[in-house]
Amino acid sequence: MSDLTKEEEHELAAVKAATLIESLPWLKRFSGKTVVVKFGGNAMVNDDLKRAFAEDMVYLRYAGLHPVVVHGGGPQISAALKEQGIESEFRGGYRVTTTEAITVVREVLAGEVNREIVDLMNEHGDGLAVGVSGDGGSLFTGEKKGVVVDGEHFDLGHVGDITHVDPSGVLAAIEAGRIPVVSSIAIDDAHPDQALNVNADAAAGALAIALGAAKLLMLTDVPGLYRNWPDRDSIIDLIAVEELRELLPSLESGMIPKMTACLDAVVGGVGGATIIDGRIPHSILLEVFTLRGAGTEVIPDPSRRTENQNTHAEVGRRVPESAADPGRHAADADTTQKGNEQ
Repeated sequence: MSDLTKEEEHELAAVKAATLIESLPWLKRFSGKTVVVKFGGNAMVNDDLKRAFAEDMVYLRYAGLHPVVVHGGGPQISAALKEQGIESEFRGGYRVTTTEAITVVREVLAGEVNREIVDLMNEHGDGLAVGVSGDGGSLFTGEKKGVVVDGEHFDLGHVGDITHVDPSGVLAAIEAGRIPVVSSIAIDDAHPDQALNVNADAAAGALAIALGAAKLLMLTDVPGLYRNWPDRDSIIDLIAVEELRELLPSLESGMIPKMTACLDAVVGGVGGATIIDGRIPHSILLEVFTLRGAGTEVIPDPSRRTENQNTHAEVGRRVPESAADPGRHAADADTTQKGNEQ
């Protein structure tokens, strides 16, 4: 039996109905469209957040969208390497990946991490999700890269940049009504029998472009992008490409790969790219379907601001005051403007 009075039950039902109606303009905009989601940050290691993420992906699928997940696995890779007595070394923010280490990286990404994400989604229906390895079927092809630190060049081993994307396998999974879950591994173009460890942010952006995605969503561990970090009042809701280009060199090193991937994706034709606070349960649904967005959206040009503002105004007229949420982001006193590896 409910402890609520009849009046309270009616009020709660009204709020739930208002939330559903609030999603209508976004459902109209994104129904039938492909949305690429980079899964990373704390959401990858917290069991409750992992389950919430899986529920979000399944919800998107049943709401008529075509979600595609791209993941890394930095913490899991570090743990596996340590377990096998292989030291984790980083140069310029990149993991040095030896021939011995790349075998572990592939096993962790294409095996452990990918399988867990797929299994969590398939708890909601057998065959909903399917794993896709980045180096399977030539999805990602790349070339080795080095890095210069303090004027000295370092060989990163089996680490590379993506040079080509063949999305046919992912498109086939989408056509079959499944949710592709893609690991960030590429084939070495110069040595097709070898794999490359590629940045998951860059992989998500490249795949979003190849798929002609309507939206790219990047889960991370910060509320969004700040114009003047560490001023927490300077968080940005919407930023156009040209403004982001100007801001990029001043960002913290951990945010640069994420914002670069968003920038490249939008320039490459993706409708919009959003950095999302993955520490908030169901942050994907909050961003896609409600006024209570959970991050910073990169848009092609300032005129798109009007489109976004008009959609928000339309929704705002429909949402009763009792259901409105005046805060867009959850503040965290310990938040830093640092990114996460992979």
